[in-house]
Amino acid sequence: MANRKLLTTNEGQSTGAFGLVEWSLFVFISVTWGATFLFIDVALESLEPGVIATMRVGLGALTLWLLPLPRSRIDREDWPRVLVLAVIWLAIPMTLFPVAQQWINSSVTGMLNGFVPSLTALLASALLRRTPGVPQLIGIGVGFVGVALISAPSITDGDTGWMGVAAVLAAAVLYAFSANMVAPLQQKYGSIPVVSRVLAASVPLTLPYAAIGVGESSLTWEVVAAMLALGVLGTGFAFVAYGTLIGRAGATRATGVTYIIPVVAVYLGVQFRGDSVAALAYIGCALVVLGTAFVSRQGR
Repeated sequence: MANRKLLTTNEGQSTGAFGLVEWSLFVFISVTWGATFLFIDVALESLEPGVIATMRVGLGALTLWLLPLPRSRIDREDWPRVLVLAVIWLAIPMTLFPVAQQWINSSVTGMLNGFVPSLTALLASALLRRTPGVPQLIGIGVGFVGVALISAPSITDGDTGWMGVAAVLAAAVLYAFSANMVAPLQQKYGSIPVVSRVLAASVPLTLPYAAIGVGESSLTWEVVAAMLALGVLGTGFAFVAYGTLIGRAGATRATGVTYIIPVVAVYLGVQFRGDSVAALAYIGCALVVLGTAFVSRQGR
């Protein structure tokens, strides 16, 4: 019974087309998370991956707990889901991304996140025992092709290591599970009560790996700024916004934000880190935007 409860999801509270609130959340999450790969790249100049993960979730948790907002109590029966989310939504992915970016650049890392909507939709279909609507299926397919076109030149040129690609794809699988699992909690308690507790529970889970690399890490003003952006915006506020969007639109449509993330990641990577992007990738970016338009359409 407990396992079935952990692996359940809910429909979004609205199946209609995105309105002003949904699009505002969508744009904020897309831009913020698209920029996180650039900030991780900056942080890796003097911090070890484990230290980055702990600082990121720690700053995110601190940000939310300092907000002067009421927090509804979470029932004991829902705490197993909170603890599982602390592991698969935050602790492991927050560690995997800086580990991956030791071998692949920020642009490719952002591109590979485009696989999340397809994985989320497949899992949601299994849990809800139904398929997404036709517009969402079209959006998933078009976005998947776009991500493939973005990623192909870098992979065939040998710019990525298989370990980095594997780490990002592992994080994508965990995100697919967590996006579905967080929906019932968000709809029951709201985003801030849920995300603040998930973040707080994830901090001690990242500490052992951080302890290994803390002696080889150092801080500069540039790295501090990057970590503040990662923790406060990219983890604290962005995860609250994402949880809200999942509750309103459902996991499948909410994860459409990861179709825009590659576009932002590529732009920032080229502009600030000198990443090389093939012409084929720009065609992929156009398809990604088109796919997002379909994903956001009215659901079943």
